[in-house]
Amino acid sequence: MKQNYVLLTLLLTAHCVTSQKKVFKIPDSLENKSYVYLEDRSYSLTKDTAKAFFYINIYIKKAKNEENWKELVNGYQNALHQSPNNIRLQYADSMIYAAKKRKDAALIGSAYLSKGIVFYSQKKLSNALDNYIIANNYIAKTNDAYLIHKVKYNMGQVKYYLGFYDEAISLLTECVAYYKNENPRPYLNSLHSLGLCYNKIGNYGLCTETNKIGISESKRLKTLEMTPYFIHSDGINEYFMKNYDVAIKKIESSLIEINQKKDYANVAVGNFYIGKSFWQLEKSDKAVSYFKKVDRTFQDKGYIRPDLLEVYQLLIAYYKTKDNLKAQLFYIDQLLAAVKTLKETNKYLIGKVHKEYDTKVIVTEKDKMKAELLSQKYNDTIFISIIVVFFAGLLFMTYRHFKNRAVYKQKFNELMVQIKDENRNKTKLKNDKSEILDINADTVNNVLKQLDKFEREKKFLEKDITLVKLAAAFNSNNKYLSKIIAHYKEKGFVEYINALKIDYLINLLQEDKRIRNYTNKALAEEAGFSSTQRFANAFLTKTGMPTSFFIEQLKKGNT
Repeated sequence: MKQNYVLLTLLLTAHCVTSQKKVFKIPDSLENKSYVYLEDRSYSLTKDTAKAFFYINIYIKKAKNEENWKELVNGYQNALHQSPNNIRLQYADSMIYAAKKRKDAALIGSAYLSKGIVFYSQKKLSNALDNYIIANNYIAKTNDAYLIHKVKYNMGQVKYYLGFYDEAISLLTECVAYYKNENPRPYLNSLHSLGLCYNKIGNYGLCTETNKIGISESKRLKTLEMTPYFIHSDGINEYFMKNYDVAIKKIESSLIEINQKKDYANVAVGNFYIGKSFWQLEKSDKAVSYFKKVDRTFQDKGYIRPDLLEVYQLLIAYYKTKDNLKAQLFYIDQLLAAVKTLKETNKYLIGKVHKEYDTKVIVTEKDKMKAELLSQKYNDTIFISIIVVFFAGLLFMTYRHFKNRAVYKQKFNELMVQIKDENRNKTKLKNDKSEILDINADTVNNVLKQLDKFEREKKFLEKDITLVKLAAAFNSNNKYLSKIIAHYKEKGFVEYINALKIDYLINLLQEDKRIRNYTNKALAEEAGFSSTQRFANAFLTKTGMPTSFFIEQLKKGNT
């Protein structure tokens, strides 16, 4: 079987490399067959790759002869799906070439999206993200809602893996809203990923709620293959809520079906958290058996991700208690191999998260331990130094995330106090400052009255307000209005308008729970911002935190 697979790979590779040179003739009996017929035939033969490729090649040849670039893209995509993972990039590049010949933004974007998905399947996340961004640049120019949200979903997956959870939540929330009435499987996939993100930011209640919705919706939509994944996610969430027995029970029940699907990645993650649950219950022998399963997946499949590196820390700690220096050395080697794999598959992730992971130090200390093993001497200092280095790497993985959240939480609390103080002081005079010497007092008072009316009537919610337009509305001039706002409001004009919009939106979010479910785009519209990016920047400048964090705290009931 393995020999057949190797032969097939070589044949397909040869096809990709020489297809331009080799003359391929469509059989007479198939020359006038439609694209639909050829595609149906290839799909019906998916279990026989060689026969399926016979029809795919005819499909591609027909499209080339007719210079039908759209169908050529589709033909290369069919070839990509039928090919081994190691040559799919060649077909993805061919898709991009044909799509560019068609000069269709949606088609080009879709081709780059396919290439990004291939990179993602190879765990090359930085390459995947680069191609998703290019795809988004093309697809954003279209009205193809399905493609737009497909890009958002895939970018959300990468953002989650890279640890940008707030950004992933924003993207996935939009996907859930769109796919709910469009397509069951992407809808449930988006819900599942959203729950994972909520767990990562510590919102365990919302994670539980999302998983319950996912299980219920899987039944309603008769897409039960997603149910074990929601149970799996909920089991991991129970671990973080310190319900270790419940976590073990849920994850173990979910792994029965997930194992049958040969989804080794989620099996490894499940084994990791079952092991950690037993570890917390002080059943270290049971825990180690699950940690070894995670390592076995790494050895057999090459699958590893940053959080799973903790397996090696715990295995090393376990064998230290057993005075088994040989086992400690083995798992230090495994740790080094795992870090190397992460570096090879995703340099961006390592650069972003593992700057403190000094592999050279670990190698040096490992060599020292080998020398001690040969001489039958053991020095605790060497082992401790390795553990310190290891802990430094693990701590750095979570440091930035929790530091940012701590800062945001402080900003949120300060903002709540500030709002209460402002509400108490509403009756106090605002315009008790000294007069502006070079502007007539009557003019100043007139402008201040109009500004007060402008604020009361919430005219600042209008889009594209400019200093020129407002000065004209007040029968004043730009210079006077700018000076008066700077003097009495202590802000530049743009900052003044943005502050009014953000204050209005903060008040609305506090009073209307429905608004809390809006996307950033909808919130920007509500507050009269001309773009989502301007709104996000203004909110961060005014409050010191992203919108998603502010809403999250409101939902937790911290007001």
